[in-house]
Amino acid sequence: MESMPNCPICQSEHTYQDGALYICPECAHEWDPTALTTHDDTLIVKDSNGNLLADGDDIILIKDLKLKGSSSVLKKGEKAKGIRLVEGDHEIDCKMDGMKVMLKACFVKKA
Repeated sequence: MESMPNCPICQSEHTYQDGALYICPECAHEWDPTALTTHDDTLIVKDSNGNLLADGDDIILIKDLKLKGSSSVLKKGEKAKGIRLVEGDHEIDCKMDGMKVMLKACFVKKA
């Protein structure tokens, strides 16, 4: 008898087979065991002009941004070098004016 594989999402061992699919009752994930299992975990982030951003790129602000919880303002045209892309609501992690800030990609353009 063939043992059922663990769920690739939650690692539950209580999976079962329904037709051609495996199903996890704990997280409700369904997957096809014969499908290619290459997961491309690269983060796709585009700037305000639709250009793809990558780790290490330089960016320029396209509008003034007030920093939350501070009286500081990041001015339009300020440049950040060597950005880092992260998952979440604010996709860009960088330093501007010596401060570490998180920015949304819609407020920047690739330099």
